[in-house]
Amino acid sequence: MAGQRLPVPRLEGVSQEHFLQHLYPQRKPVVLEGIDLGTCTSKWTVDYLSKIGGGREVKIHVAAVAQMDFISKNFVYRTLPFDKLVQRAAEEKHKEFFISERVLMLFFFGMFKDEKYYLRSLGEDPRKDVADIRKQFPLLEGDIKFPKFFKEEQFFSSVFRISSPGLQLWTHYDVMDNFLIQVTGKKRVVLFSPRDAQYLYLSGTKSEVLNIDDPDLAKYPLFSKARRYECSLNAGDVLFIPALWFHNVISEEFGVGVNVFWKHLPSECYDKTDTYGNKDLTAASRAAQILDRALKTLAELPEEYRDFYARRMVLHIQDKAYSKNFE
Repeated sequence: MAGQRLPVPRLEGVSQEHFLQHLYPQRKPVVLEGIDLGTCTSKWTVDYLSKIGGGREVKIHVAAVAQMDFISKNFVYRTLPFDKLVQRAAEEKHKEFFISERVLMLFFFGMFKDEKYYLRSLGEDPRKDVADIRKQFPLLEGDIKFPKFFKEEQFFSSVFRISSPGLQLWTHYDVMDNFLIQVTGKKRVVLFSPRDAQYLYLSGTKSEVLNIDDPDLAKYPLFSKARRYECSLNAGDVLFIPALWFHNVISEEFGVGVNVFWKHLPSECYDKTDTYGNKDLTAASRAAQILDRALKTLAELPEEYRDFYARRMVLHIQDKAYSKNFE
């Protein structure tokens, strides 16, 4: 099992002033209850969404297992009319499957359980445009209100998400602040502090540890040291996820969510080619490239010297780069 478990605080009726003055500066997750989100929490039923979305084609993730892994890509991409996606994701049993060869193999070995669907909305041209539910699904715009806890010019994207029951997204971080609005259904969210990054076995922005509830501690022994923050989100709840906080999400029921990302740093800090909000800041990317060059230079030394100077570099980073209150 993972290490210390801590509940994410839940607060009701938080005003903009209270959030900005007292909660936001703490840079910790918090669940906000009772926020005015408009009529979406009651209107966005399967029938309503199917009618409003219609036959617009969307690109979705399809997985034959519940735990999706973006590192090994244990899923496939498929294109489906939006109304068909909503109906498939909401139904308990499927009559048709996308992953036919995979399904047959899993049936043969007695492993197949079901096929899971996941939509993460995209911009018109994902290479250039960010997702914004108000642009990609304009007929839904009038139903939802975003929490007005940041300036309009800070807005980056609003991502529409639909998940099959039981689907689990990989543990990852984003570089922008984020409100996860749970419109319908129920989710479990597990978060890890940025200061526990050394325990999460990172590959880029993602953790290699897929099963966070029963991790393979022989393979990932340091994961037991990670402090785990956990909450359940019901319809109408809003989870504040500060930038760099790792999060792992399980859809306990069929549900719809909207993530609202905003830039809390000056725009020049962010990668201009980033349309997802998950590319490291430009200064961080430059620093990583410099470090890679330094390590290649150290590789020219004999092992004894390479080990010695590498340790000196680590100590120098700890002394100069870590914050004063680093734990």
